[in-house]
Amino acid sequence: MAFKKIKLNPLQNKTLALFQELAKNPQHSTVNPDTNEVNVAYLPQPHGNHFHVGRFTVSSKDASGFTNKIIWKALEKKGLAKSDFPVSITLTIAGLEFKTGLEEHFEISDH
Repeated sequence: MAFKKIKLNPLQNKTLALFQELAKNPQHSTVNPDTNEVNVAYLPQPHGNHFHVGRFTVSSKDASGFTNKIIWKALEKKGLAKSDFPVSITLTIAGLEFKTGLEEHFEISDH
């Protein structure tokens, strides 16, 4: 059976990449030991005009998907996440493994 390639728009892709980064941090996430899915429940708060997401600094406009219910639902519809907007989002295995291509595009925080 052939799998259909999942396509994300730029904001969906950027938001998923940020959720993936948060999923690596136990201060923001918990792993379900039965499914290995990761629930992200503690979203970072803005710090001036930016957020700290893991080791990265991200502009507030680049993290606008954190507060966008439509983005969360789109990730859910594509099988990448399970939304409990605005409380938490659970990344499925597909969501954790999805290659956004943005891993090297975020700026590493200097503070």
